[in-house]
Amino acid sequence: MSPFHSTHLLHLPPSIKDEAARCAQADGVSFDEFVATAVAEKIAALDKAAFFAERCAREDFGAFDQLMSRLRSKPLPFGDEAS
Repeated sequence: MSPFHSTHLLHLPPSIKDEAARCAQADGVSFDEFVATAVAEKIAALDKAAFFAERCAREDFGAFDQLMSRLRSKPLPFGDEAS
């Protein structure tokens, strides 16, 4: 086995395993590759959610609201009017 891969026994309900196998075949990839990609996508989504939660926690929404109220009081530039 390659030093870049590890083996893990995965227990899936038959319905999920069958659907994953069907999707892998439709994608033209092996079942293992499909599962590895799905896990990688989930990790990326969780990392992205954590990043935005951390960014949101340190934002100053009061300052944002002040800025937006100043901008709303100015007329829109020519061509940017609402239709």
